[in-house]
Amino acid sequence: MTSSAALRTRCDVIETRADTARIFNIQRYSLNDGQGIRTVIFFKGCPHVCPWCANPESISPQIETVRRESKCLHCAPCLNEVDECPSGALERIGRDVTLDELEHEILKDEIFFRTSGGGVTLSGGEVLMQAEFATRLLKRVRLWGINTAIETAGDAPAKRLLPLAQQCNEVLFDLKIMDKEQSQNILKLNLTRVLDNLRLLIAEGIKVIPRLPLIPGYTLSKDNFQHTLNVLAPLNLAELHLLPFHQYGEPKYTLLGQRWTMKDVAIPLPEEINTLKLIAESAGYRVTIGG
Repeated sequence: MTSSAALRTRCDVIETRADTARIFNIQRYSLNDGQGIRTVIFFKGCPHVCPWCANPESISPQIETVRRESKCLHCAPCLNEVDECPSGALERIGRDVTLDELEHEILKDEIFFRTSGGGVTLSGGEVLMQAEFATRLLKRVRLWGINTAIETAGDAPAKRLLPLAQQCNEVLFDLKIMDKEQSQNILKLNLTRVLDNLRLLIAEGIKVIPRLPLIPGYTLSKDNFQHTLNVLAPLNLAELHLLPFHQYGEPKYTLLGQRWTMKDVAIPLPEEINTLKLIAESAGYRVTIGG
């Protein structure tokens, strides 16, 4: 298995051609990740190693093949080829798409965007790893009058982030562990660059909505939460999202043959979430649970 250090080096950016990207899912009719009904495009590849990641299939930039035991016919001999598998037990995670193909897929949902005030959100993985393609895609989508958003951890050079953010009606900006050393050691995330980019986007007049994952043992503490609010206070933002930890990602780790290290971590209690919600509301924020 590839080491985390080697993976991070390879994953810093996976630009190939600006008219081609690697994605692993298109989620239609989403009511999260932005206003209205959304089509969410999940880009493959992420340079970070968040222990609680619910989309482990997003981390590697490579196209992966998995086997679903429940579908397997136990053919003898098995060809181990996705296209030859008679039951569909073998499945590729990830595919390459062109700008034209992805624009066509997005426009299939245009009627839902018009009627709900929704639009398209680019997520991941980390969309900044394929920022040139994403920027070109959103420029096209905006020509149709469609609302656009990205979800990002903001950990990339500003020259990569800013042109993409300028094509967005809003940027959903994740803020996680607020201690610089812990953020680097646990997540492999450059917190100084993240916060510099956050301030840059706001200075440029781009609508930013902070999203705070509430993860027991990592971010679900009053100290980390208050640290986050202290950082946000001078920025005069109106809204933030709280994202409670869940266990929905566990089957994906099993499918990928990986260990889910958060298996024994309890989901936050409603009163824990409500306490932080009240703290944020008392600081003047409009709070959404779940994004």
